[in-house]
Amino acid sequence: MSTSHAALLEISDLKVEFPTRRGTLVAVNGVTFNIEPGEVLGLVGESGAGKSMTGNAIIGLLEAPGRIAGGTIVLDGRRIDDLPYEEMRKIRGREIGAIFQDPLTSLNPLYTIERQLVETMMTHLDVSRGQARERAIELLHEVGIPSAGERIHHYPHQFSGGMRQRVVIALALCSDPKLIIADEPTTALDVSIQAQIIGLMKKLCRDYQTAILLITHDMGVIAETADRVAVMYAGRVVEIGSVRNVVRRGQHPYTRGLMGSIPKVGDDVEHLIQIDGAMPGLTEVPLGCAFHPRCGVAMEVCRQDTPLLQRCEHTEVACWQVVKARAEVKGEA
Repeated sequence: MSTSHAALLEISDLKVEFPTRRGTLVAVNGVTFNIEPGEVLGLVGESGAGKSMTGNAIIGLLEAPGRIAGGTIVLDGRRIDDLPYEEMRKIRGREIGAIFQDPLTSLNPLYTIERQLVETMMTHLDVSRGQARERAIELLHEVGIPSAGERIHHYPHQFSGGMRQRVVIALALCSDPKLIIADEPTTALDVSIQAQIIGLMKKLCRDYQTAILLITHDMGVIAETADRVAVMYAGRVVEIGSVRNVVRRGQHPYTRGLMGSIPKVGDDVEHLIQIDGAMPGLTEVPLGCAFHPRCGVAMEVCRQDTPLLQRCEHTEVACWQVVKARAEVKGEA
């Protein structure tokens, strides 16, 4: 994880629980990472890993009975995980923006784009209606909406999927947030539109120093967009490091499986690597390392004790095999 004192977002030992009649289910368990201004941190893993739950916890949108049961979330030096609902609502609009997979969940179909952008700005910023409208047109132009001055009067259904996602990005940006939570922002789009949205997000970081938490299962999007990547499995971060190091030199068996399942141009291979089995449900998370039932190199300790993130050569990784390998190297030395 980043060790800089200039971190904009600091997540420490975050735990998210869902109390049920059968007991308490833990969806996010001890997640820790930082994001600096202007940085894109990718959060990757299979469905059910806890990626979106982590994002929802940060933005204060956990659905009942979900709750933050432990850890801290600090944004720009201020703790936000224990704020009252109304306080968090102000931060969510003003300091944290959100881009979701389906633009229609972020846009009101009954209101014009102008009304939605202008009212959001007037709620969170000290601007007049005229100033807000002018800024709204500027934003639509910046995110690549042609004829923004005319299209601002249109309703969401009058835009294509890719254009709607651009409007959502403009909506997320309109109050000049420091952080954007982007949850599968390109999944519903075709490949050419994906590339445009990725380019747009990178431009945001460069021009505005906006920090982005990019939640996705698509390693191609991560490789194109993120500076660092955290790999999640069954509610825990199992590896974190620079994109280059995680993609090329990943240490955790799950990370290697993920990377090995991606076809590479020019590689002459008959079969891609396959991770047998499936992610455990919240009621079935095993003791020890949650990945051990699917791991080809699991040891007895993997079945009993949960490994913590430790610095290895190129990344931080939670794996007993890595601990054992390091111990052997030190023993030889």
